[in-house]
Amino acid sequence: MENRNFLTPAEIAEATIQAGINKVKLSRRNMFILAILAGVFIGFAGEGSNMAAFNLLAKAETFGLGRALAGAIFGTGLMLVVICGGELFTGNTMMIAGVLDKRITATAMLKNWIIVYLGNLVGAVFLAYMMTQSGLFNSGANMLGAVTIKIATAKVGLSFMQAFYLGIMCNWLVCLAVWMATGSKDIVGKLLAIFFPIWLFITSGFEHSVANMYYIPAGIMAKGTKAWADAAMALGVTPEILGNLNWGSFFIKNLLPVTLGNIVGGGIFVGAVYWYVYIKKENASKAAKKGESTT
Repeated sequence: MENRNFLTPAEIAEATIQAGINKVKLSRRNMFILAILAGVFIGFAGEGSNMAAFNLLAKAETFGLGRALAGAIFGTGLMLVVICGGELFTGNTMMIAGVLDKRITATAMLKNWIIVYLGNLVGAVFLAYMMTQSGLFNSGANMLGAVTIKIATAKVGLSFMQAFYLGIMCNWLVCLAVWMATGSKDIVGKLLAIFFPIWLFITSGFEHSVANMYYIPAGIMAKGTKAWADAAMALGVTPEILGNLNWGSFFIKNLLPVTLGNIVGGGIFVGAVYWYVYIKKENASKAAKKGESTT
């Protein structure tokens, strides 16, 4: 047998389906705990990338460099999920492949999605709360708090379709990162497989539902501190824009369309497409050979 430290795309497709089967077998308690951890891990990635790049993100002429620097940090969140263990909604959208292959029921997949989504939300909001209470948003003469608010206002200011398409492109890349990490048999390979697609998605400015469970609540909480709100207005955030940043706009104007886009990007453009190319074709070939052998 060939000795190699990676899987072929067809083998990754099979491993992805098997991973989905293992996910639905988790108890609801463990599923929820692992989901909370994943939400915290992605929250750490969000706060760390903002801390690294807030001075660049605050200026139009260095904004792109800020995104690139933030992207270089953000991949740590998915690395923690994949290596340490966690249940992340965006990656779990690929469970659609198992449903298409009739090895996971749609009900089991949806149960996983709901529990994991709620757990991710709890973890990410908890991290946002801790960051607000820590005083770290005072960093850079309140500029970190200002940029945190500005990022959140920009996210809830997107139109439904903008957020939807940004969600598709985001999770297409995120799930490709998970896909490639699945294909590596060693930790170094997994880390490199995750790093580059995540760097690309953050640099591009795409929308990730779980990351936004940190970014937007952090902005909502931060705007309650006058010094941070004043610093945000100095960056061009008007009182009207600031007033539009609330829990209602978080759930309706951002999280809903971004989540739908994430499902399409990861579930359809990665999970379903690769199931069709590699698994369905293989199943059809096996069925044909079985039919020939019985005639």
